[in-house]
Amino acid sequence: MHIPFVDLKAQYETLKDEVADAIRGVLDSAQFIGGEAVASFERDFASYCQVSYARGVASGTDALHLALRAFGVGHGDEVITTAHTFIATAAAIVATGARPVFVDIDPDTHTIDPRMIERVLTGRTKAIVAVHLFGQPADMGPIKDLARRRGLFVIEDAAQAHGAEYQGVRTGALGDVACFSFYPGKNLGAYGDGGAVTTNNAAIAERIERLRDHGRTTHYHHAEVGFNSRLDALQAAVLQVKLRRLDEWNANRRRVAEWYTAEFAQSGIKTPFVRKGSTHVYHLYVITTNERDAMRIKLEESGVATGIHYPLPLHLQPAFAYLGYRPGDLPCCEAMAARSLSLPIFPELPRDQVRRIAAIARAAAERDGHKELPRKSTYSPALLHADVGKV
Repeated sequence: MHIPFVDLKAQYETLKDEVADAIRGVLDSAQFIGGEAVASFERDFASYCQVSYARGVASGTDALHLALRAFGVGHGDEVITTAHTFIATAAAIVATGARPVFVDIDPDTHTIDPRMIERVLTGRTKAIVAVHLFGQPADMGPIKDLARRRGLFVIEDAAQAHGAEYQGVRTGALGDVACFSFYPGKNLGAYGDGGAVTTNNAAIAERIERLRDHGRTTHYHHAEVGFNSRLDALQAAVLQVKLRRLDEWNANRRRVAEWYTAEFAQSGIKTPFVRKGSTHVYHLYVITTNERDAMRIKLEESGVATGIHYPLPLHLQPAFAYLGYRPGDLPCCEAMAARSLSLPIFPELPRDQVRRIAAIARAAAERDGHKELPRKSTYSPALLHADVGKV
């Protein structure tokens, strides 16, 4: 039996008639750029995220890029973020002409460690991009407190956290702006690329709207040089159908995660740690093990698809070699790159398949002499780095 990492076909079977009707409505209207489909989705998504404004754009990467530009980030500025994320987070910073500054992660939640941010602040620091990783919000309280004290903007990279909550507030409403991706495999995914920026700031929403459409204010008048980054009307129609089911799908993801966690109890395999006061939506279910590579091979041989998020931290990527980082600079990020394994998770994943996946993983760990990792990490960064080469 083959178990996919994500099963978009299973999801499509449950809503294909609604999607077909929504697409047909756009085709009948012939409003393929902008129009009511986009406007309606923006209203509904803003309401879902508990904010005043949502502006659709062409991708999650563009959402980050335009949000940074809307706050005036550019050449000579520095933007602090995590190295344990997809490259789009930092690429968007570079696209503005600014310099990404990477800091380490909390070894338990794997999100940016607020304690590390203040250490790298300079007079050139303009903003913080806090990544809500794997479906769990970053620790936004201390991040926002620091930002207020130092006059910085806070941008949420919420590409993996549609519907997650921090202290009762949804992602999308936690920072000055939030940036979402609607890549097909996301918790709320389109049938192609798409993204959105959410905010309570009317001026920022207006500037995003202008930047995404060549900087225009009227059809042939342009207040600034902008970009072609509009959310496609067909994708907006699909997203509006799927948005109505997002909470149900997220609840099902949490149920699958609970099954996994129960299966791994007493195994020594470290399962996701959920911060108190946070609601995780499990875009990914990531375990941590010293036998990651052997476990992945065994799962693949058994027909189970897996992933590694992410095998090479951004500070060590060739694309960012010019920044001057070296191995050992961000030890927690490097340890996660060596130990983490993402298991299949999607709302329709049945319990018997979870049991099978977990049994194969446990057997691989036991065969290779797995040493237990602590449920609540007591590692110091130095100890984490010391173990990286032994994995």
